[in-house]
Amino acid sequence: QVQLVESGGGLVQPGGSLRLSCAASGDTFSIYAMAWYRQAPGKQRELVATITSGGSTNAADSVKGRFTISRDNAKNTVYLQMNSLKPEDTAVYYCNARRTIVLTTYLYWGQGTQVTVSS
Repeated sequence: QVQLVESGGGLVQPGGSLRLSCAASGDTFSIYAMAWYRQAPGKQRELVATITSGGSTNAADSVKGRFTISRDNAKNTVYLQMNSLKPEDTAVYYCNARRTIVLTTYLYWGQGTQVTVSS
């Protein structure tokens, strides 16, 4: 199985920056894509950004130009650099990983890390 642990969240002022980390352990060999999601109080969980094993990235329109997803394959770690943070970015941020084995796709989730943007 795959275990994911997020870190780097905290309290930051509007316009500030944070860098989230997601460390993967266990059977990480077959992971082909990872992503960051977030969930604000009273709202559905939403996709923030994705990255494939080949390094292709995508980001939600709400964070384009402000957030950047990256990975360090040697460390099995994915990062989310968040700049120009806004109060509406406040949410619990979750790391996600997926792999497909014998036509079955498996999804793995971290425990989440709280990001609060407030003055």
